[in-house]
Order: sequence, then structure tokens, then C-alpha cells
Amino acid sequence: MAMLHTVNKSVFERSTLDSCISMAKAGSSILLIEDGVVSAIAGTAAADRISKAMENISFYVLGPDLRARGMSEDRVIDGIKVVDYEGYVDLTTEHDNIQSWL
Repeated sequence: MAMLHTVNKSVFERSTLDSCISMAKAGSSILLIEDGVVSAIAGTAAADRISKAMENISFYVLGPDLRARGMSEDRVIDGIKVVDYEGYVDLTTEHDNIQSWL
């Protein structure tokens, strides 16, 4: 059963993403939204943890939220897919369950 996890808090502000990664099962997906998109930026302290987690988990970031925070897609960690709102909806229909991490 594939689960989509959504994380809306910055990895630099809360431990929400780390908790999510530790609980997510192989084959799950994590979508970074709202302030959580900050976690998707390459070259940060969190980038190595996310890259390692991508061995078993698919990562996505919501492009409009990224741009709203003044960040461009070219700064996203390699392997994280940028999605628009339509892609967000597609992810919700492709997964059996959704878990929001607050």
C-alpha cells in the first residue's frame, strides 16, 4: 500500500521531515509543500539526509510554493521532482493513503 506523506514545515525549523522519513516505508512518497519546500534545496545540511532517503522513497516538491519563497527549481536536490498543482492532485490519486505531517 503506497502512502503519500506531505510535509509543510522547514527542516531548519522543526524535525517534522526527519520524523516523516524515519516512519515512511520503502515505496512511499514525500511531497514537500508550503515552508517544507525549503528542505528541497541542494547544498544544505539536510540535503545528504534527503539524498540517502531517496534510495527507498520518492521525493517531490510543489513548484508554486518553491517560487513563492523566492527559490528556483535549479536549486532543488537532484532526484526531487518538481510538481505543479495538477501534479499534486495526481499524487493524491496515485497513492492509497495520505499522511500530513504538521
